[in-house]
Amino acid sequence: MTSTIMRVSVAPLFLELFTSVTMINISFCIANSNVACIDSERQALLKLKQDLNDPSNRLASWNIGDGDCCAWDGVVCNNFTGHVLQLNLGNPDPNHGTGSKLVGKINPSLVDIKHLIHLDLSGNDFQGIHIPKYLGSLQNLRYLNLSGAEFAGVIPHQLGNLSNLHYLDLSKNFYELQVESFLWLSGLSLLEHLDLSQVDLSKSSDYLLTINSLPSLRVLKLSYCELHHFPSLSSANFSSLKALDLSGNHFNNSLFQYSSWVFGLRNLVFFDLGNNEFQGKIPIGLGNLTFLRRLDLSSNEFNSAIPGWLSKLNDLEFLSLRGNSLQGKISSMGLEKLTSIKTLDLSLNYELSGKIPTSFVRLCKLTSIDLSYVKLSQDLSQVLDIFSACDAYALESLVLRSCQCSGHLTNQLGQFKSLNRLRLGNNSLSGPLPSALGELTYLTDLDLSRNRLNGSIPLSLGQNLNLEYLDLSNNLLNGSIPLSLGKFSHLEYLDLSNNRMSGTLSENHFVNLTKLTSFSTSGNSLILQVNPNWVPPFQLDELLLRSCHLGPHFPSWLHSQKHLSDLDISNTRISDTIPRWFWNSISQYKFLNLSSNQIYGEIPNLDFDNRPSPLLPPSSGILDFSNNGFSGSIFHLICNGLKSISYLQLSKNYFSGDIPDCWMNWPGLGMLNLGNNNLTGSLPASIGTLSFLWSLNLRNNRLSGVIPASFQNCSGLVYLDMDENEFVGNIPTWMGERFSGLSILILRSNKFHGYLPIQLCRLTSLQILDVANNNLSGTIPRCISNFTAMATTDSSNLQNAISYVTMMDGTEAALDASVVTKGFMVEYDSILNLVRSIDISKNNFSGEIPMELTNLKGLQSLNLSHNFFTSKIPEKIGNMKSIESLDFSANQLSGEIPQSMSSLSFLNHLNLSNNHLTGKIPSSTQLQSFDSSCFAGNNLCGAPLPNCTGNNPLVPEDPNGNGNEDEDEVDWLLYLSLALGFVVGFWGFIGSLLVSRRWRYKYCHFLDGIMDEFGCFVRRCY
Repeated sequence: MTSTIMRVSVAPLFLELFTSVTMINISFCIANSNVACIDSERQALLKLKQDLNDPSNRLASWNIGDGDCCAWDGVVCNNFTGHVLQLNLGNPDPNHGTGSKLVGKINPSLVDIKHLIHLDLSGNDFQGIHIPKYLGSLQNLRYLNLSGAEFAGVIPHQLGNLSNLHYLDLSKNFYELQVESFLWLSGLSLLEHLDLSQVDLSKSSDYLLTINSLPSLRVLKLSYCELHHFPSLSSANFSSLKALDLSGNHFNNSLFQYSSWVFGLRNLVFFDLGNNEFQGKIPIGLGNLTFLRRLDLSSNEFNSAIPGWLSKLNDLEFLSLRGNSLQGKISSMGLEKLTSIKTLDLSLNYELSGKIPTSFVRLCKLTSIDLSYVKLSQDLSQVLDIFSACDAYALESLVLRSCQCSGHLTNQLGQFKSLNRLRLGNNSLSGPLPSALGELTYLTDLDLSRNRLNGSIPLSLGQNLNLEYLDLSNNLLNGSIPLSLGKFSHLEYLDLSNNRMSGTLSENHFVNLTKLTSFSTSGNSLILQVNPNWVPPFQLDELLLRSCHLGPHFPSWLHSQKHLSDLDISNTRISDTIPRWFWNSISQYKFLNLSSNQIYGEIPNLDFDNRPSPLLPPSSGILDFSNNGFSGSIFHLICNGLKSISYLQLSKNYFSGDIPDCWMNWPGLGMLNLGNNNLTGSLPASIGTLSFLWSLNLRNNRLSGVIPASFQNCSGLVYLDMDENEFVGNIPTWMGERFSGLSILILRSNKFHGYLPIQLCRLTSLQILDVANNNLSGTIPRCISNFTAMATTDSSNLQNAISYVTMMDGTEAALDASVVTKGFMVEYDSILNLVRSIDISKNNFSGEIPMELTNLKGLQSLNLSHNFFTSKIPEKIGNMKSIESLDFSANQLSGEIPQSMSSLSFLNHLNLSNNHLTGKIPSSTQLQSFDSSCFAGNNLCGAPLPNCTGNNPLVPEDPNGNGNEDEDEVDWLLYLSLALGFVVGFWGFIGSLLVSRRWRYKYCHFLDGIMDEFGCFVRRCY
């Protein structure tokens, strides 16, 4: 946040504030001085250089051969006396890049430069040394800048001796600097600028009282100082204060309650309270600060409407309310009265809504506006009309991401000639890209991702030669990638992923992309066709080519990419082995996805000469080799080298052998998938050292043995699939005690025996329980109703929802599970979080089905088939309103089908066959729609069974011998029906022939014709 704030241009403001500090009214001379520098000071500078490592040769001019040190880079001398007055040794790289840092320590010879009034050592690396105490002896110093120079420890009180100091900056040493007492600061009575940002002030209680004794103070920056409150202060003596930065602390509303003096700083022009813990309404006292030009209240928890008094701040040029919980409509806040406003940021206020009012046409000085995640629900053409009405040339940055904007992008954009940033991602924009985009020649940042834009990329886009960031991903763009994109010599980020583009990418597309660091075309049908010996002009950090065509050979040009850390070449038709050079360089990757190819071969045993092996990515990395043809042991992958990754996916290969017992070296592993291989042996004890493991898939191997007791240490498990192995023994009781967050438990098709542990009832988050096809016995625990995740019908209320791994291109690598439902094995992945299922079929369970089972109202699939359950189906089975698949077949259930089953409106698979059920099938559209085989093997009647007549149900035989009369009655009716049918059928036909001579003649003629035809047929055949 701090870096973002500092990037905002406030140069005019600080030019006004700090002219007296940064400009020294003494005549200086560098190269044309008539007076050479003092020799003692030259020697002091040479000693200073000796203790500094200078990788970029910034101090190359500092040499013994050049006697005039006043001509050295960074040295400024007095024009008349030759004394060194200024040392400007700050890092010239504004981002403080390591290549241009001076590294080392400060030689004490610096104190010999006694006339020094300006010392800048900012942005270097002094490797955590303390600020030298002897700096306090440079009593003529007026300017001291040690910001971002990697100092540590307590700030020495000797700095209080610098009584002439006007400017002091000790900021950005990343909390390594501390202040225990501020008494030393009271000696700096002339101080005008004080910046202690990122200095730890949590142990100091006197900072405010001391700062209040500095009457000349104009700029005070205490951002990210671990401050929680201001000590009480009756009045503020620093009334001349013009800039106050308190951002990034832990202040709450008590700051305004007990420090009302803040509202009395009426000369403030810069006030930053961002990234604190303020809540409720924005304090009205801020309205007293009428000279404010910059006000930052971002990243707090203000939850009121934007106050109307803001419109009284007539001089306000910068306003950020980003990242709060503000409410109401934009049109009712009077923001159009801020006619001096240049930068307006209301983004990330999810409850703000309403269209941008037409009155915003009055904001003629507006250069930057960000309304991301504000629910505008507005046509983009209306927005552009508003901002072009006054002065379209003024607008430089328009950011409307996730604003529910709709409509088309039109050539209207061509009016905004000064735009350098246009971000309209994640809206509902449609239609083609307008050719007018090519007219925005100052554009450096263009994001149109996650819309419904179609058509091809216009050739005119190649005219935007200043583009540094281009994101057109997740649209409906088609056609080929134009060669003109290869002209973007400043382009650093290019994302065209998840569109419908096709065609060929050649070396010509990249010829001028020398600054490119991130490139993604994942999810397109592109063919990358380059010379095998091609050396790209760029050095990428990120390359994402999922589903493009790279194969069949492994891309050899990757060998040239020395900084690549994120690589996705999954599903790219590679059918090859991995070359040795790639194995040797694999340490550079934190994200590596080679899945869904036909890569084959074994993982080699690499020898790294006792160095940390670069075999695996660094911490929090992702490694996916799944769905390939890898074979052999995984020993070298698991037991050799660096193993600090969080996601390891090796499923659907041909790996064989034992699972290595080396998991103690994988402390950060969270997701492990070894499923669908040929692994054998038992589960190693060291698997229990994976304390962060939340997902383990061992499905479809040939693993055996008991589950080791050490496995219970993986207490964070959410997903466990051990399906189709040969594990034996009891299901451990500690699974229910230790795996409290478990959502999916699949132990199907193993050789487990014993009871279903009652402790499993503690798994309140369980969504899928599958122990089918084992040798389990006993009864279903009545506490099964404790599975609250199955008892609720609202999946959004679940606290332990199944997580997914987000890949580099924004797609999710979903967990998958194979579940038997509706009579078939179904593999779920993206909607796995919505599945609720219990399958205990093909075991030896017995007893009655507990009534408590019917409390699982969110359960969708229940399979109890092929067991020995007895008694009746629970009467309240109709309470399970979400049931879609129900299988009670091949048990010993008796009694009638409960009437409540007819109310299961979602039921579309039912199997009650091969039990001892009796009576009539309840009438309902749902039950009568099933095939009769669903009820076969019982004594049931009623539709859809064909052998049921009338309304009389078939009654089972009475064990006491009663009911024979009914049985005889049925037989008598059967015989009577047969006799009557014979009489009617036989005499109805024969009688008609006896009565009518004509009918007899016709019948005999018919028979003769049949015989003649038959005879002809026989003669033709023989």
